[in-house]
Amino acid sequence: MRLTASPPLPHVAAMILAAGRGERMRPLTDQRPKPLLAVRGKPLLQWSMEALARGGFSRLVVNTAWLGEQIAAQFGPQPLLEASSPAARAERVHIDYSHEGQDFGYALETAGGIARALPLLGDPFWVLAGDVYAPDFRFAQDSVERFAASGMLAHLWLVPNPPHHPRGDFGLSAQGLALNQAAQTYTFSTIALYRRALFEPPWCAILPGNPQGTAAPLAPLLRAAMDQGLVSAELYQGAWTDVGTPGRLAELNAA
Repeated sequence: MRLTASPPLPHVAAMILAAGRGERMRPLTDQRPKPLLAVRGKPLLQWSMEALARGGFSRLVVNTAWLGEQIAAQFGPQPLLEASSPAARAERVHIDYSHEGQDFGYALETAGGIARALPLLGDPFWVLAGDVYAPDFRFAQDSVERFAASGMLAHLWLVPNPPHHPRGDFGLSAQGLALNQAAQTYTFSTIALYRRALFEPPWCAILPGNPQGTAAPLAPLLRAAMDQGLVSAELYQGAWTDVGTPGRLAELNAA
């Protein structure tokens, strides 16, 4: 059964996931959180913030754990960002932080982190990883409107499989549904739109706001919803890099 669609909020929030330890990036992340590593002259996290600002999405939530105080110190609640349009430059970006490390002493994983931040996010909302470089991705209001009217629980942007992830994550049907099983699979870019209902019963057993600090992955929730035909997807073929290793970071900075 699909959700009853509601009108989109005028100011849709976006959550940028920035709580990971960055083990594969060590030693670069021993003294600095991965989202603050420089890519082409600015922190990796800033690229995502600026892309969202260009689309008019100025309400941001950033979760932190490992060295999270550095992220808050770098950007504060109202960062000054570069943007390509006068409208985006005039938009005042505001960041709320969900400090998982301070609150619990550990990161809550993706579903746990989203559930923790849910009171700040509204419905629907964007989510993307802070260690993904996709400078040309278009965060668009019309995408939000189509998703809100669709009755889906999630809409994912998939990318062609990179060399380090050749088996991919999900399939894509001709009708635009994300599939658990498919002959052709793609990699989940981490960029997605969600309805808050995916992080509430019956899909998610975490208490509202995750006060107990449950750490939980996202994939089981998505796969359960896919089995009910409640996750849509599309293929994005623009520039995209999962900046997961020092080698990939060096390649971006050498280009």
